[in-house]
Amino acid sequence: MTPRISRSRALQLLSTLMLLLSLARPAASGDLSQPADPEALGVSSAQLARIAPWYQARFDAFPPSEGLVPGAVVAVAKAGRLVYLQAIGFQDRAKTVPMRIDSIFWIASMTKPVTSVAAMILVDDGRLDLDAPVGHYLPELADMQVGVRRTDPATGTTAYGLEPPKRPMTVRDLLRHTSGLIYPELDFAYPAGGLADPNADAGIRMIHMLYGWKAVYRRDRTLKDFVTSLAALPLAHQPGEVHEYGWSVDVLDRVIEVVSGQPLDQFMQDRIFAPLHMVDTGFVVPKEKLDRLVDAPMPERPPIWDVTTKPKLFAGGGGLVSTAPDYLRFCQMLLNGGLLDGVRVLSPEAVKAMTTDALPADVRIFGGEEVGPRAGTTFGLGFAIRTDPVSSWLPGKPGSFAWAGYWGTYFWIDPAEQLIGVEMIQATPGSKARAALRPGGINRLVYAALSAPAASEPKSPAAP
Repeated sequence: MTPRISRSRALQLLSTLMLLLSLARPAASGDLSQPADPEALGVSSAQLARIAPWYQARFDAFPPSEGLVPGAVVAVAKAGRLVYLQAIGFQDRAKTVPMRIDSIFWIASMTKPVTSVAAMILVDDGRLDLDAPVGHYLPELADMQVGVRRTDPATGTTAYGLEPPKRPMTVRDLLRHTSGLIYPELDFAYPAGGLADPNADAGIRMIHMLYGWKAVYRRDRTLKDFVTSLAALPLAHQPGEVHEYGWSVDVLDRVIEVVSGQPLDQFMQDRIFAPLHMVDTGFVVPKEKLDRLVDAPMPERPPIWDVTTKPKLFAGGGGLVSTAPDYLRFCQMLLNGGLLDGVRVLSPEAVKAMTTDALPADVRIFGGEEVGPRAGTTFGLGFAIRTDPVSSWLPGKPGSFAWAGYWGTYFWIDPAEQLIGVEMIQATPGSKARAALRPGGINRLVYAALSAPAASEPKSPAAP
């Protein structure tokens, strides 16, 4: 006699069967939570397998005293599918805590693209005008002047002074770093040999020092305090004439707060992190997650970047922490034209504006190796954008866009290849260990996996 089962038991068994079947199926297109078959997407799993050993060799070559936390998390997605997610090494300098795929990193300037998206959400809402003067939203900055240094050719005497801007700096200027606002630091601000005009060079360097002395950029003060402190300082350049990386995005933070009526952290949580299920991204690491926070590459974390306590100043230019899976979701939303898992964060038009060359044709570019003809890139509204594959020192197609963080976090998005890469490391800039991981090792490893022929290991400076 066949035993009978109750209706509730039958439903329970059916539910279990359906769950098992769903787990047995490949992840649906666009699912970043489950690994896909790389070969089915034109990616060599054998080549991807070279990534972890490449990093491990570098971690083995440099002790933590060289300014490198000996671990990394790398994520790669192709055509909306996860093809690689690997934790490598350790998340602490003492090598006692293994790295996890959800280890939490300070992402520094990888915060800037998130802030740029926050601003473009308000543009989509019809509440923020890209071409409005910043002074329209922040009246305290409406009368900022431009610093100048002039030398009398007859007497040779030099004087510093101010001149009015030819036009007001706009919200668009903040997004593309053409506002005239700069950073206090000098180490990355100028190409070798300084500027073409030595008088301008000296004058702008003086403004850098003024920013360091006078700007109130502290965790225990607010964005409003910071912006107010800038009001009495000069702009380093005429708005729209020079691209120089600096505090533009931190001023944009305050614009977002004023326009939205919310603190920056809350606006990002409501409009970006919650919709995208970025569950570990924010301006502070809660106590229950501190065991996943990756060490600083130096013995102590600088006070301004103490991410273990909630700040008063929400640094949209460099204050966020995140994980590789979280940031991968953010990148996929951008690659999808503002949409992820049926949730629209940005309009396709906003994403196109962000990822299109936004610099004037006659703009002068000061700063680093990330933007300009030497790098084969320009700048959009929040990212460096690849324009010239011949000049660039990285593989990839024109139209790719990317940015990095101060301690080595990095991402790139290649729309032509439908490819995303996210690299999470913590390494001191200028250290030998950091140099061994740059330039572009992860890019070369991933692009080699897209082609059938085996490629040689990407070159990097020899380990000591």
